[in-house]
Amino acid sequence: MKQDVVVATGPDPVDARLGARLAELRAERGWSLGELAERSGVSRSTLSRAERAEISPTASLLNRLCGVYGRTMSQLLSEVEAEPALLVRAAEQPVWEDRASGFLRRSVSPPHTGLRGELVEGRLTAGADIAYDRPPVPGLEQHIWVLEGALDVTAQDVEHHLDTGDCLRLRVWGPTRFRCAGSEPVRYVLAVVLP
Repeated sequence: MKQDVVVATGPDPVDARLGARLAELRAERGWSLGELAERSGVSRSTLSRAERAEISPTASLLNRLCGVYGRTMSQLLSEVEAEPALLVRAAEQPVWEDRASGFLRRSVSPPHTGLRGELVEGRLTAGADIAYDRPPVPGLEQHIWVLEGALDVTAQDVEHHLDTGDCLRLRVWGPTRFRCAGSEPVRYVLAVVLP
């Protein structure tokens, strides 16, 4: 008889994420373990142990489950990839540029959907003026720290002038405006915290 599982010697984070994803896929379809066992040809106990990460599934077992769920093994495994890196080198930080407005945005923080805060580096060319009609999330907390140059920030109809080294903290509920206040570009850090 072929072995469909390898007994794990300790909790494996990848197996835990894989087990949780397998359980989610089954729940999304409203299937019981018995229904999945019938569809896949894998015993209920093996399926249960795989979902609880008590065992490390073999390629054969995953292949059967992928067939039932209509996805490739690569697709399934990409859904449970390791947590994002804790460190992102400067050269690897994504940069987006809005040439029309003279705004450059660098995502400094390593990406992670489960965290509430992130750091962004902003650069505005001399004379650049950007207006936002609303925050992406009402009540968003922002800390704006000017590293070089001067920046005017308008929020809730109040204008704040920030020079090099100044830091403004605010919660954003409505329109905001960022304007390079000097004849030189401005460079600032924006710390964003979800409410």
